[in-house]
Amino acid sequence: MAFGATVYGKLVEILSRFVSLVAVRLPDDVLPALLKASRLEDSARARLMYDAMFKNIEIAALKRVPLCQDTGVLEFFIGLGEAFPHGAVLVKAVREAVARATGDGFLRPNVVDPVANRNTGDNTGPHLPWVDLEILPGVDYADVRLYLAGGGSSRPGSARVLDPALGLEGVAEFVLNTVAEYGPPACPPLVVGVGIGPTVEIAAVLSKRALLRELGSRSPDPRVAMLEEKLAEAINELGIGPQGLGGRVTALAVHVEYAGRHAATLAVGVSTGCWALRRGWLRVYPDLSYRVPSHRGVELG
Repeated sequence: MAFGATVYGKLVEILSRFVSLVAVRLPDDVLPALLKASRLEDSARARLMYDAMFKNIEIAALKRVPLCQDTGVLEFFIGLGEAFPHGAVLVKAVREAVARATGDGFLRPNVVDPVANRNTGDNTGPHLPWVDLEILPGVDYADVRLYLAGGGSSRPGSARVLDPALGLEGVAEFVLNTVAEYGPPACPPLVVGVGIGPTVEIAAVLSKRALLRELGSRSPDPRVAMLEEKLAEAINELGIGPQGLGGRVTALAVHVEYAGRHAATLAVGVSTGCWALRRGWLRVYPDLSYRVPSHRGVELG
């Protein structure tokens, strides 16, 4: 399929192919994490769940169909290089690219207008697909990170402002209680994103950004890295296991992102991704060439 003649047409085509890729294939870091987790399980039921996951992954790639029937709502986290010449066009192209990928059968229509109470039919709607923007100083490319937020894995999402006297111990307790209560039906093993900041919306956004990190990466702050490790240990001790049916691994990883807080507040947000962690990273250059660092060796198309 040839790219459109205009910059806008080319970007729509690139983005729609990128969306389709993310819906069909796991990023490079997720399958090794699942394989590692599966080797830690000794119950027949847990191994059966992993066998089903791996068969699912194989069939989706072979037949080029979505990994899961719930392709979620689409959240784009876009970093625009200050010297990237197509920033406004790229952001505009996102909406049409999502509608096109839906029409091509790679996305189930999931978006419901909450006021009209009707499905929009193409995964676009008020403020959707969601686009979060930041400016990247000193570069001439755009980084497009995409997360497919499935309904089941999004339902445990929670955010609250805590008494700052509770400190990181209070943050850890909130995260653990959230996963213990809402994690079993969210298709574990999970990836748990935690955000810490001054207000609930900042903490919530940071928790979602935490899901975009490479699995197993650690915060550069040693205190936060230790919190990530201890949270992962505590969550795995819950014994929820694959698909909530019991096992040794409930969390493939826990990632924590944080911002400065107000002296009187300590907000914490929790976001969870299911075992089919459908996210991707696309880098677009000024000449509209691109690469996909999250899926090395895979061509868009």
